Amino acid sequence: MKADLLTTAILPVSLFIIMFGMGLSLRISDFARIVKHPKAVAIGISAQLILLPLIALLMTVAFKLPPELAVGLMIISFAPGGATSNMFTNLAKGDVALSISLTAIVSLLTPFSIPFFTVLAMEYFLGSASTFELPLLKSIIQLLVVTLIPVMVGMFILSKWPKAAAKTEAFIRVFSILFLFLIMMAIILKNKNHMLGFFMQTGAATLCLNVLVLILGYTLAKVSRLERPQAISIAYEVGIQNGTLALMVAGTLIGNSTMMIPAVTYSIFMFVTGFLFGRVLKKTLHPLPETIT
Repeated sequence: MKADLLTTAILPVSLFIIMFGMGLSLRISDFARIVKHPKAVAIGISAQLILLPLIALLMTVAFKLPPELAVGLMIISFAPGGATSNMFTNLAKGDVALSISLTAIVSLLTPFSIPFFTVLAMEYFLGSASTFELPLLKSIIQLLVVTLIPVMVGMFILSKWPKAAAKTEAFIRVFSILFLFLIMMAIILKNKNHMLGFFMQTGAATLCLNVLVLILGYTLAKVSRLERPQAISIAYEVGIQNGTLALMVAGTLIGNSTMMIPAVTYSIFMFVTGFLFGRVLKKTLHPLPETIT
């Protein structure tokens, strides 16, 4: 895909705004949770950074995805969710404090982990002869600029002007969801002649991945004897991904429109499955105890 306004400007700027909004909801105390509740945090981070990519790799094999779509599926698995996972956790009465803490900690790691793991995925699926490449150091710097820096600016503003930060964060949260849908529509229209084939190739894989990691995230937390609110938080942190970030990596940093398709299909499904998962939890389980913070 040739560089265009979408990949060179709109995606990076929008991601910067979204991450700034995330920073407006984070405090230094959110990072301290790793000391207060190390078990829940360790399970949550491990599930996001290890379990999810492994399941994604299995999906690429099970559904025999073409190399570029396989890389795209791996990229969405490398992009843990942000404010959207916090929103679903709140709606499902999970441990919102844990969800926010996991978001905060993973936000520090992803500018480094995503480029590294993406390079490995490209080498595995595309080989050394690929015409597409991802300069590691340059990609890390770009992701730091559009993810970590805006988060830090947002946190600073929250510490100085909490009322203004709360109002702005609420607006940006709505903007982030609306923008993701708009950008997905733009990608669908841009690839309209091939979208049916793309959906047939990636739809089943992304849906299975999404459902599996939601269930496995919740099950892993329960088997580890975490409280139910914490299990709900971990399930959503693993199952709800940062579609905008994945789109930027595939479309802006790599410059491949085909690799963007799994992020589109996953993002469509995760809103539906995320809502249904919460409904199932409410109907099948007993009333929730107080959230542990």
